[in-house]
Amino acid sequence: MGTPDFAVPPLRRIYEDGHEIVGVFTQPDKPKGRGMKMTPSPVKEFALEHGIKVYQPETLRSGEAANIILDASPDLIVVVAYGRVLPKAILEIPRYGCVNVHASLLPKYRGASPIQWAVANGEDKSGVTTMYLSEGLDEGDMILKSEVLIRKDETAGELHDELMEVGAELLSKTLKLIACGSAPREKQESADATYAPILTKEHAKIDFSKSAKSICDLVRGMNPWPCAHSTLLGQTVKIFRVEIEDEKSDKKPGEIVRAENGISVACGDGKIISIKELQLQGGRRMSADDFLRGHKIDMGVSFT
Repeated sequence: MGTPDFAVPPLRRIYEDGHEIVGVFTQPDKPKGRGMKMTPSPVKEFALEHGIKVYQPETLRSGEAANIILDASPDLIVVVAYGRVLPKAILEIPRYGCVNVHASLLPKYRGASPIQWAVANGEDKSGVTTMYLSEGLDEGDMILKSEVLIRKDETAGELHDELMEVGAELLSKTLKLIACGSAPREKQESADATYAPILTKEHAKIDFSKSAKSICDLVRGMNPWPCAHSTLLGQTVKIFRVEIEDEKSDKKPGEIVRAENGISVACGDGKIISIKELQLQGGRRMSADDFLRGHKIDMGVSFT
């Protein structure tokens, strides 16, 4: 059971390891692009290319999905970024349970957007946890973990691509342990739990009254989506890459200090960030130097 790109390497690894895949559940096709053409999920595309039966129920709570799974009679269900909560009736079907591949070091960052929040919060490490699914949100007993260091300039998109391969390898090890009856089972410490809520564009709005580091972390964590943004002269500006400068400023937060070799902006802790890559509303993504060649910015103007 999975939907986006993140779920494809684990599915591929199950296939390459020789397990019998009796079916794949994925989200219904959705309209995409300018033409709003109905587009299958990456997981569906892989499954169809490899002759695997695909199911796309609108809900898991009508009883229809449970009947499909009962007929398929799986030993195990693997869930990777499916986008649906499995009801108890489905959790109880497979004799070896339901295993989830979650992109965090549980119990930290339970929830929908663990990769983005780990980067946006300035964590120095992330990883993948395999666990047995329970009725609670990412609260099940843990099986294996794999830790990954987060580089200081790494974006959420880059970490995502790294972790989906780590997740595939960890799942392979997990299934081997389950098959031979030696999989560990460790309860989560709920007191240590943190949550990673679904991202919205509001989460990505830059508050220049915060520290330069926290703004830099936010920009990395919101890249590529929903993308950190601010407002300049009444227009929305998406900001993809920033760097922290060595010097300090006594200007008010959000005020442009300099516009050469990037756009230097004052932050709440007295430090300065230099915007290196951005996109003006209705324009294309470009370097700050390219932007400045076509736009004159007066000193003292502020991002809001």
